[in-house]
Amino acid sequence: MMLARLIAATVLTLARLLTGARSLWLGCAPLPVQRIYYANHSSHGDFVLLWAALPPAIRRRTRPVAGADYWLKTPLRRYLIERVFNGVLVDRRRPAPGEQSVALDTMLEALDAGDSLILFPEGTRNLDESGLLPFKAGLYHLARARPHVEVVPVWIGNLNRVMPKGRPIPLPLLCTLSFGAPLTATADGHDDPHHDVAGPPSAVDPGQDDSRPRGVDESDGKRRFLAEASAALLALAPQEVR
Repeated sequence: MMLARLIAATVLTLARLLTGARSLWLGCAPLPVQRIYYANHSSHGDFVLLWAALPPAIRRRTRPVAGADYWLKTPLRRYLIERVFNGVLVDRRRPAPGEQSVALDTMLEALDAGDSLILFPEGTRNLDESGLLPFKAGLYHLARARPHVEVVPVWIGNLNRVMPKGRPIPLPLLCTLSFGAPLTATADGHDDPHHDVAGPPSAVDPGQDDSRPRGVDESDGKRRFLAEASAALLALAPQEVR
């Protein structure tokens, strides 16, 4: 436990020294309320910087969602994600036909335990400096299944230049994290992911598209919610990115 705390303190210090990270709470305050922080994904350091930018009391109850295939490859990675970052590990493989993914259930268990989550709905790193990749369905299903949890967009600016692909040594540049307002429900209940929730939907990997048949109303609601979530995140980006 002491070693994990020492590593966490080192990571926090290095993140701040290398990035000079500034946290701009533009649409919400850094309060200890349960949230899903979702952000753009351009670097392997994204979740570390977002995690490090949170106040200590919030950071202790906020867990990054991470792919088990990457973080369980070596003992060191496993130690970091499990003991230092307390991550929520999910299986990103597409389930076989008729097989149910447990990724969503794993995240819902973390939410039900009172934790907040850090999520990257693009599903993979976006190396294009303009716009966002299409969002995967996981964010919608989490919001629909747990309507009491705030869904907060966070734009991470400049980290792709601090840690560009293929460069082993980070470049010290200023990074900014802009926290927006929690997503609001739409006027039409059928388009609102928080409407008429009888229980958790079927499990869906957040890094995969939801290909199982759905009703027309839910399909439309999902598309609109994800479009709203993407627009809210992009609104926090610099003008040249939008």
